[in-house]
Amino acid sequence: MRSAGVVMNDLADRSFDRRVERTRTRPLASGAVSVRQAFMAIAVLLVIAAGLLALLNPLAISLSPIAVLFAAVYPFSKRVLSLPQAMLGLAFGWGVIMAWAAVTASVPWPAWLLYAATICWAIAYDTIYALQDRADDLRIGVKSSAILFGSYTWLAVGGFLAVMLLLLGFVGWLHGLNAGFYGALATLAGFLAQQIFALRHDIPPTRAFHLFRQHVWVGWVILAGIWLGFL
Repeated sequence: MRSAGVVMNDLADRSFDRRVERTRTRPLASGAVSVRQAFMAIAVLLVIAAGLLALLNPLAISLSPIAVLFAAVYPFSKRVLSLPQAMLGLAFGWGVIMAWAAVTASVPWPAWLLYAATICWAIAYDTIYALQDRADDLRIGVKSSAILFGSYTWLAVGGFLAVMLLLLGFVGWLHGLNAGFYGALATLAGFLAQQIFALRHDIPPTRAFHLFRQHVWVGWVILAGIWLGFL
């Protein structure tokens, strides 16, 4: 579904991507892949996703159309919303709800807290990502959180990451996770504080992309913390 969402995004943004230095060589923007081929790729990916979905319980199946809706709406949100990263968080984070439903056949309120944490995380890391294109986005009229927050981007990113950590800690407490989980969150807080400090000043696009890619490791630390929390 993530791959399908990426194709949908590039399909919707191909006219914008041609006008942005970083994205003008993307397959759809450059013409290396046609619109017809893109729709075929989306169809194949959705069929694969549907096949996997058929193995899950009725609740997870009933929640799946929302995932498709979020994936389809996100690419167009940057045309009307000043915080399109929130829609990205809704789309990516829906996997939390789907996974919880698939495992437990229910979606209790701690699952929604975890969903909220993933939304905050997505807003934070995608704001960092958007710093790469802030000048081009201003020129062509695309909205993003990097433009919305301006010189206060570091405060906004810090705030969303702080809320993410608090929500994760609360969900961990509700499920009785041990000190290993909180140790991982504390380590993560120290690491993320360094990122926030770096964002206090203007950074080049290459630095923004490097900080964004570090969030892969943020995810691994969270996962390791959950594993430790259940030992």
